[in-house]
Amino acid sequence: MDVREKIKLFPHSPGVYRYYDAGGNVIYVGKAKDLNKRVAQYFVAPERLNTKTRILVSKIADAQFSVVDSEADALLLENNLIKQYKPRYNILLKDSKTYPWICVSTGEFPQVFLTRQLTRNGSRYYGPYSSVTYANQLLGFFRRTYPLRSCKLNITGEGVLRRKYRPCLEMHIGRCKGCCVGGVSREEYARYIDEIERLLKGGVRELITSYEQAMKEAAAQLRFEDAQLYKERADALRKHYASSIVASVSEQDADVFSLVFDGNEAFGNFLRVRGGAIIQSLNLGFKLAIEEEQAAVLSEFIAEIQSKFGELSRELIVPFLPDVQLEGVHYRLPVRGQKLSLLELSVKNAREFHFNALKMRERTDPDDYRQMVLEDLRKALGMKELPVHMECFDNSNIQGTNPVASCVVFRDGVPSKKDYRRFKIKTVIGANDYASMKEVVNRRYARMLEEAPDDLPQLVVIDGGKGQLDFAWQALAELGLTERLTVIGLAKRLEAVIRVGDPYPLFIDRNSHALKVLQQIRDEAHRFGITFHRNLRSKAALGSALRDIKGVGEQTEQRLLMHFGSVARIAAAPIEDLAALVPKALAERIHRTLTEDL
Repeated sequence: MDVREKIKLFPHSPGVYRYYDAGGNVIYVGKAKDLNKRVAQYFVAPERLNTKTRILVSKIADAQFSVVDSEADALLLENNLIKQYKPRYNILLKDSKTYPWICVSTGEFPQVFLTRQLTRNGSRYYGPYSSVTYANQLLGFFRRTYPLRSCKLNITGEGVLRRKYRPCLEMHIGRCKGCCVGGVSREEYARYIDEIERLLKGGVRELITSYEQAMKEAAAQLRFEDAQLYKERADALRKHYASSIVASVSEQDADVFSLVFDGNEAFGNFLRVRGGAIIQSLNLGFKLAIEEEQAAVLSEFIAEIQSKFGELSRELIVPFLPDVQLEGVHYRLPVRGQKLSLLELSVKNAREFHFNALKMRERTDPDDYRQMVLEDLRKALGMKELPVHMECFDNSNIQGTNPVASCVVFRDGVPSKKDYRRFKIKTVIGANDYASMKEVVNRRYARMLEEAPDDLPQLVVIDGGKGQLDFAWQALAELGLTERLTVIGLAKRLEAVIRVGDPYPLFIDRNSHALKVLQQIRDEAHRFGITFHRNLRSKAALGSALRDIKGVGEQTEQRLLMHFGSVARIAAAPIEDLAALVPKALAERIHRTLTEDL
């Protein structure tokens, strides 16, 4: 498929996109709030692009994407992938910005500060943060809550004893307790640092709970100023602190695998996490034999990734256990926390890859795609035959006026509009959807048995609930077709599939293409029926004022409306003008009747 067609299928989700040249090399990595809209900008109006960007577009042979949960995560992933692949055109088109980290330095009295450079000197780094504003707000919260030092002095206990340091303005205004002059012990200062690192590692809920408890205790002891301080700390945490999936460079390395199965196919996503940062993402598709187990497919997926990327991490995050145990590797099936978030992100990518592959197949091989959808529908409904011929019925009336019904036909999963049929209800008086449904189904298939008995549908869909379905079933029973046709009702509420004789509705996966084709045929029947009903009402509204006049038939009505354009203009026209189109006596009667009505 041409790359221009491929990018049209990108999802409307935040994420990162990658462009490849003809040799399979990554030449550009970018971030987007909406992948589909952002990538389309490179191809929709190339004349608006600058020279360097047009050169980039001319080199693109393929495009891939990775979805994430938010813009912030897209920004971080983009940065990590740029460092990993070092794409040629990122150097030309993007600035050399890096992302901020919060550093906790080494020493007896550590500093907590913002940096864009990671130095492996024993210091601990947390981040990166997509927004320097947010990182500064977090640092501001720490400084307001904990009396940390902001100076760059190398403070030691020995230097304090020797009175080597002089207090600065920060101590005098209360922002620092003056560890440089013995104002705070090394142990107390270490407790501040420990609590800050707990926050940076994601222990915000624990601290909020402890603050709330301390607030209640202070209030009970009438220490209202302390209680207010604890409340402000808890509120500040809720407002400012947010944990990211990309958490800390000191985190353990891991590889994440997920699979989405669809019939004889599987769609996998692999994420490589190093130092707490996602540095690689890859989607792979597999064609499966029916007898293969999911655990075996996962083992094949892991082996394929190992062959592409070399040695795996010692920890693999997986949705279920593979059937092969790798030496020196621990499989993790997370149930909570950050590792579960990583697995959920991988599953999200696999589902997007699956959906993208299906949409691509719909364009490149529509016949195969439709057969797959019909097979899914057959399995979901428990049918013996493939529903290559489906029909759907819908009633339409307003308070019993102009009651009509529609029947739409799908063949091989697509509308067959030449086979659509409209019905005016003949035997039912008033708004009786049940009896109307029985009449229409009976008329439709009684005629088909006479004219085309070999062209009966495999599946009949009734737009409605149990009542409409039961009456449709009665009509089919009277015609002796209940053994030959599968009939279901599709209720609008919760999209439940109702079956005859089954007290429990069937719920098909909302994301499945089987449900989507049922919704499509139901919506088409509703549209077709509403259009017919609307046209009848319009004709009745236009024609009633004229057709009620003695001597005005259908042809006279059409002639007058074609000439004057509306009933109001006919009423305002002089008798002489009307007499030019109809006999004078009739013209006088029309004029008199319409002016009296006005």
